[in-house]
Amino acid sequence: MLVARRLRTPLVIGLCGAAVAFDGYDLVVYGTTVSALMDEWGIGPAEAGRLASSALVGMLLGSLLAGSLADRLGRRRTLIGGLTAFSLLTAACAAAQDPDTFMVLRFLTGLGLGAVLPAATALTIEYAPARRRNLTYMAMQSGYAVGGILASALAIRLVEDAGWRVMYVIGAAPLVLVVPLALRYLPESVEHLVGRGRLDEARALAARLGRTVPEPPPSTGHAGVRALFTGGLTRRTLLFWTAAFAALLLVYGMNTWLPELMREAGYPLGSALSFLLVFNLGSIVGSLLAGRLADRVGSKYVVVGAFALGALCVALLSVRGPVALTYVLVAVSGFGAIGTMNMLNAHVTRSYPAPARATGIGWSLGVGRLGGILGPSVGGLLLASDAGIGWSFALFAAVAAVGAVVVSLAPPAPRAAATRHTTEPTAHRPAPAGTAHEA
Repeated sequence: MLVARRLRTPLVIGLCGAAVAFDGYDLVVYGTTVSALMDEWGIGPAEAGRLASSALVGMLLGSLLAGSLADRLGRRRTLIGGLTAFSLLTAACAAAQDPDTFMVLRFLTGLGLGAVLPAATALTIEYAPARRRNLTYMAMQSGYAVGGILASALAIRLVEDAGWRVMYVIGAAPLVLVVPLALRYLPESVEHLVGRGRLDEARALAARLGRTVPEPPPSTGHAGVRALFTGGLTRRTLLFWTAAFAALLLVYGMNTWLPELMREAGYPLGSALSFLLVFNLGSIVGSLLAGRLADRVGSKYVVVGAFALGALCVALLSVRGPVALTYVLVAVSGFGAIGTMNMLNAHVTRSYPAPARATGIGWSLGVGRLGGILGPSVGGLLLASDAGIGWSFALFAAVAAVGAVVVSLAPPAPRAAATRHTTEPTAHRPAPAGTAHEA
């Protein structure tokens, strides 16, 4: 039986959010286990930073490939395939007996992780209600922080008693909780079907979803990376790549090293992990508020403000103050890091024409992964030195400030152009063979 039409859009957004939640779980799980890994394998912060970066190298390659694959093969297939791959490989990490094996498995996990976010982003932007697109996207993307909170909360209860491996076994949960539902209910992108010339399938799917079918876009050749440097998009693309580099350096650097930085500041492990939980919780609250604001004033200005706010609060963390104030600074820093990245993703996706959206966000995230790779490594090197934790916070604050400047120089996302839609009744047309899963 088909899901009620009015429930389909929330279901699409919910499934994308659930996929991203486990993406977020995987992002934070290493930060919750890094101390235990260092103790068990006798490695220092520098080598632990390299282990963290191995997954991000895989995510870089996965993002670059997945963006183009999603525009060619379909966003639905890309999301489900990436979700399945990283779930299996995250669980495999629990069996690693040495750092080298763990590094290889984390790299392969990253390949799957990199495929999920571009596809989920493109699907959400397409299916979100036009008047609440930013808010809807931020609600979906808050799944990222929900996964981080889940990882932090479970680690507080499990790591000391059950060991670090159980955290990676839990990473296989999407195979049971999300993939079956996505196979049954997640539709393909109508925009993708139209862009690939599969108009009959697009009309049948749009009729079941209660949507109109957009006009086929002007032919622009392959929707590969070259499309991001045509039609006056070059400056926009380069600035977006720089901003994503800064944002992901901040996100991955802070999520990897915040517990250890707090331990260095004198907090016990349980309290240090609680700061990571608050960091991710702050990003959820801030993201939802920012989404509403962006729908009113434009996403560009909200991204700039969030970057600047994050820079200020991260810098202030270098000064030991009252515990309550420190929690507030950590929460706002979480919004300035993860929330900023979420809003930047929405801004980037809306700034490209429909045929190149998954490619645009995929390459932005892919290049941004270079910053993600650098964040844990540089953070580990600073911790291993005698520079003190103040320099680590100063570095992350400076990166956020650079992000604010870069986004302020980028053109605002263009307003959606008025386009004609086919409104012919199509509900009576049978779905083409092979599309039953799209219902």
